[in-house]
Amino acid sequence: MSTRRKILLFLLVAVVVIQFIPVDRSAAPVQINDDIRSVANVPAEVSVLLEQACYDCHSNETNYPWYSRIAPVSWMLQNHIKEGREEMNFSVWASYPEKKQRHKMDESYELVGEGEMPLKGYTLMHAHARLSDAQRKTLTDWFMSQAGKSGERMNEAHEEHSEHD
Repeated sequence: MSTRRKILLFLLVAVVVIQFIPVDRSAAPVQINDDIRSVANVPAEVSVLLEQACYDCHSNETNYPWYSRIAPVSWMLQNHIKEGREEMNFSVWASYPEKKQRHKMDESYELVGEGEMPLKGYTLMHAHARLSDAQRKTLTDWFMSQAGKSGERMNEAHEEHSEHD
């Protein structure tokens, strides 16, 4: 057997073997009274946008696509979801102190407004999460209102934050 065939056989066996390494997809059960949709004044249009563009990574209500079961993609996806939930989890919104809630809304305003969220890699595979300019504005306007800042104060805070980066 040639070296090339041995390498290909080894790679094939490795790909098959890694499929048996489990990925923990568990999440805490959703307590509807803790979810942002229950504790904040979330308009229906905003709720739909949050669910389409944010909830897969920033809630305990992840909808896993078929390719999330194929290693090593499954490992990368689960890592993104874990990090997203740690950064902000809409399913446990009520557990956040009010100051943290306002801060998360301020961060969301910036990240969505600047097009950093949802992640480009996510929107490539999930067309429903791609935000039009109008949808992005709807979300950022709502985030701004929840952060407790007027448009002028939000823009000043954003400019100040940008200067420090």
